Amino acid sequence: MRKQDKVILWPAYFDSTKTRGEGRKIPKNLAVPSPKISDLKEAAEKIGLEHELVPDACYPKTPWLKTGMLLVAKKEPKNQILKKVAKQLQKIRASQL
Repeated sequence: MRKQDKVILWPAYFDSTKTRGEGRKIPKNLAVPSPKISDLKEAAEKIGLEHELVPDACYPKTPWLKTGMLLVAKKEPKNQILKKVAKQLQKIRASQL
């Protein structure tokens, strides 16, 4: 299922309640608590990334939880995409308060 032109984004990558060992990929200061796949989708839309939602996918470290995943077109390195989405997630969370 490996696609070279796409990057997979899991909610666990952005979860401030998880450790790096549990799957968080970004610094804790950019993470948000318990993000949902719908939050990731909204953040990707606001940034203008081409994306595809796979709602019933399970994160490999937690195969019993169907968190869903977001496939994003790879236009730049994955870590840059992660940081952009993380910053947008923070803005979305701040506006919901």
